[in-house]
Amino acid sequence: MDAITLTGVTKRFGDVAALDDVSVGFGRHLITGLVGRNGAGKSTLLDLVSARARATSGSVRVQGEDPFENRRVLAGVCAITENQPYPSRFSVETVLHGAALLHPRWDAQVADDLIEVFALRRRQKVGKLSRGQRSALGVVIALASRAPITLLDEPYVGLDAVARRVFYDRLLEDVVAAPRTVIFSSHLIDEIAHLLDHLVVLDRGRVVLAAPVDLVRDSVLEVSGPRVLVDAFVDGLDVLARADLAGVTRVTVRGAAPDEAALVGLRVRALPLQEVLVALTTHPVEATLAPVAGSVS
Repeated sequence: MDAITLTGVTKRFGDVAALDDVSVGFGRHLITGLVGRNGAGKSTLLDLVSARARATSGSVRVQGEDPFENRRVLAGVCAITENQPYPSRFSVETVLHGAALLHPRWDAQVADDLIEVFALRRRQKVGKLSRGQRSALGVVIALASRAPITLLDEPYVGLDAVARRVFYDRLLEDVVAAPRTVIFSSHLIDEIAHLLDHLVVLDRGRVVLAAPVDLVRDSVLEVSGPRVLVDAFVDGLDVLARADLAGVTRVTVRGAAPDEAALVGLRVRALPLQEVLVALTTHPVEATLAPVAGSVS
């Protein structure tokens, strides 16, 4: 059974459907990347899973139960957002103490280690922290909580490249030491690609892809060569993008067999994950990869 399931979920804000009939599952003890353009519905989905909001219709289940106003379920959920709210008058130490009370699996040693790594001062008031320091505090809580369900919504904003690398390395180490289900919403796709087991892609409130990362990478390729050869090869395939320049046609295509393209004299390029996702969300078609808009376990 998946750790998290959404079935027929719609969330409306007035006349706007932030999520529109979404059915998707998030596999247990996996890191799933939740990606999409701004306004795709990523933060709304995480708000529903963490019970910060309630669906207009449909079913949200975390560990098999409705998380809304469910203390037992929410004790196992840690949600860290880009603009995580902390009382400005609280010190770093006070915030950590509160987090420890909320999360039964809190690991003080992990917290102490990360406080030192990120050079946070325990007595400093949260209102005096820089953007990067606030993000570092969120990272400390996310990892030290060891929550069975960990939700990360752009948690690294303001962290420099070195600090982000430390975060990614520690996240990988920690999910081995304390297995958990992680949903990681991010725009830095290529930077976090090595962390991910699966991907869920949202576009305008709908799931357009739910599949293992390796399958996503293999499903979309760039094929280039003379126009006649390219057109013949991609006939009947799902062409996501096309460019013609100086006698060379370049297409981004889904479902192509790279060996067959090479046999007819075409060049084939595997795309970085970021480019794959750009192609998919600028050409929204319901995913044909298995599994589709359902369990990603």
